[in-house]
Amino acid sequence: MNKKKILIVEDEESLLKLESILLSSRGYDVTGVLDGIAALEQIDVVKPDLVILDIMLPEMDGFEVCRRIKANPATSHIPVVMLTAKKSGQDQKKGLDAGAAAYVTKPFKSARIMEIIQGLIAG
Repeated sequence: MNKKKILIVEDEESLLKLESILLSSRGYDVTGVLDGIAALEQIDVVKPDLVILDIMLPEMDGFEVCRRIKANPATSHIPVVMLTAKKSGQDQKKGLDAGAAAYVTKPFKSARIMEIIQGLIAG
């Protein structure tokens, strides 16, 4: 069975660890990075099946990271789930406009995240 790969982009280390443990325990191969620049570098290395992306990141925000993932023909097929504390409808629209497949606000329920991930990368 080929493990599905997930790239988590989260600048808060405690949350990155928590999300990594949650997904690893469900059988996913998880790579975590702390900023947007590292995310774009790791996408080429890891070739993830899905990206979980925070918005408020150092160097480059999640909206820009998502736009770049979607603008690149080599990565445009990868679903992006925005997982953020930014709750406004305007931010949500901006995330979906940038190409995110889903927009989830923190604090989140792990069951909800798993449901979204499984819906996006079933199999």
